[in-house]
Formats: sequence, structure tokens, C-alpha cells
Amino acid sequence: MNSKAIVAIHGGAGTILRQDLNVETEAHYRVELNAVLAAAQEVLTKGGSALDAVSIAVQMLEDCPLFNAGCGSVYTADGKHELDAAIMDGATLAAGAVCGVTRLRNPVIAARRVMEATDHVMLAGAGAEVFAMAEGLELVEPGYFDSEFRLAQWLKARQATGAVLDHDSGALMFRTENGRAAARAPEPLDPDTKLGTVGAVALDRNGHLAAATSTGGITNKRPGRVGDSPIIGAGCYANDATCAVSSTGTGEMFIRLVAAYDVAAQMEYRKVSLREAAHDVVMNRLPRIAGRGGVIAVDALGNLAMPFNTEGMYRGYARVGEAPVTAIYREEAT
Repeated sequence: MNSKAIVAIHGGAGTILRQDLNVETEAHYRVELNAVLAAAQEVLTKGGSALDAVSIAVQMLEDCPLFNAGCGSVYTADGKHELDAAIMDGATLAAGAVCGVTRLRNPVIAARRVMEATDHVMLAGAGAEVFAMAEGLELVEPGYFDSEFRLAQWLKARQATGAVLDHDSGALMFRTENGRAAARAPEPLDPDTKLGTVGAVALDRNGHLAAATSTGGITNKRPGRVGDSPIIGAGCYANDATCAVSSTGTGEMFIRLVAAYDVAAQMEYRKVSLREAAHDVVMNRLPRIAGRGGVIAVDALGNLAMPFNTEGMYRGYARVGEAPVTAIYREEAT
């Protein structure tokens, strides 16, 4: 029985807007991160699996409009939403993913059903939605993902240079209880450079690892574009023999480096620590091809690594029996 059970999460990386820092808005992000960590930590405390812990964590992040996944997803170039997600079980190396979905409230849950109920790893678009419907998963009308803030961000992007990464406005919008969008102060991370993905990794008391990642993509992306998030080995990877990893950043670069798997591979073949492997991928290899972002990772011993090569990354972790820890800025130790 492993006494080092832990869950870690991320909600995107980018540049800090220190000149526009708003204490209330920062506190709002930390409250949401803490709530997600507390829920996943409870799963592990009760002896639940790492797979269940990352599932609930990413589902909650998808349901929080502060982050670019689920109901917080950005617009494509044709003014729609295309969502991606993946999940992986380190105990069996089983994995599931969905990409390009437009009506699934929680893509991560659909990804898990692909893993558990089919012989496949990834289902795309309409096929994924037909499968999800047959499995009794919740589908929503495409308008569920609409928001005034994301629309304004998309319109600004169309007038600028094309695709931008996640938020693109100084104001933050979130859904109130009646479903309407409401304005908030500027985000802690620069909306013009924030890389929008959410993810979770966990180690449970039985020594098993799991990882999950979900995203709404990038603003004004070409319809049909798929980034690293649903690709096993790029945006998501878990293996009990090494580690569990979830990525956030410039997706094409993470795909080209098979970044999440590279962390695990370096541990296995170079015999280096989790921290050294994750640092090499994020701080050395990715920058060589202009890759920006970070990863969260835990290994089979409960060690944690959360490197990023941007100025900030929404992140946090919670060990069983200890208070959750959240961070946004580089100088905050995690």
C-alpha cells in the first residue's frame, strides 16, 4: 500500500500580467484550483484509484469557465467549438481519447469510456458523439460553449494575425448561476500568450498512476486542427513503471517531440529522476523548436515535477493527509 498518494493539476501556462494584477481575480483562480484538488484528494484519501482522481479533476476543470476546456472552450476560425481530451491508465497502459467533438459536455469522460468500452484509443468528431450518446453520456447543444468573452476574443483574433493561444482580452468572463456571462478583472496570466489546456496526474495508494488532459484548442484555429492534448505520448501519458504526465503548451511542438512520453522514456532508458527528465524536456528540448509551455508529472514513488518555460502556469497538487498547494507564478515553489 502506497502512503505517498498524490494528485496534481494544471490549467494553462503563459506570461504574467503584473501591471494588471488583481487580487480578487487571482484569489478566484486559487479557489477553483483548490476545489478541484480537494475533490480529487478525497478520492485518493478514500482509497480510490488514480484513474478516478484524474477523471474528477479534469471533469471539474472542464466545468469551470475560467479555463480553456469544456464550457470555457475557445472558438475555431468558423465560429464554432471543437474539443479534445485523453486519459491513460498507468497500470495497464490502456488509453482513450476523443477529438474534434462539439456536443460533449465533458470530453474527458467520453475519453475514459472509449478506453473502457471499446478496442480503440481515439474516436473523432461525430463518431465520438454517436458513441457517447450510446453510452448515456451528457450531450449539450453547441451553444452551451458560447460566451461573450470568447466571442470577443475570437473577433479580435480574426482582425489580428490569425490563431492566438487561449484568452485574448484584458477582461475575464465567467458564467453565473443563471448561465449569463459576467465580467471580471484581468487574469493573472497574459491573455495574449496563455496556453490553454487543463490536465491532471495522480498516484494512488495501490501504486498506480494515471493522467488526463483536455482542451478547447486555440482561438481561431483551422477547423479540424488537433493539438497534443488527445494524443497519447504528446499531451498525456502514464506508465506505472515510470511516471504520469500531462502537458500544456504549443501543441504542435509537444507532438513533434512526443513530449509526455519523452519524460517517461528518459526515466526508463537514461535512468534519471523524474525532475531531471521533465526539466530536460521542458527547459532544453522544447525551446530548441520554439516550444512553450510546461508539464505536470508524478512518478511511482510520489515525486512531483511541474516545470514550465513560460513566466507562469496555473498549477497545484495535494498529497493525502496534507493541505492542497496552488501556484501561478514562477517564484512560487511547487
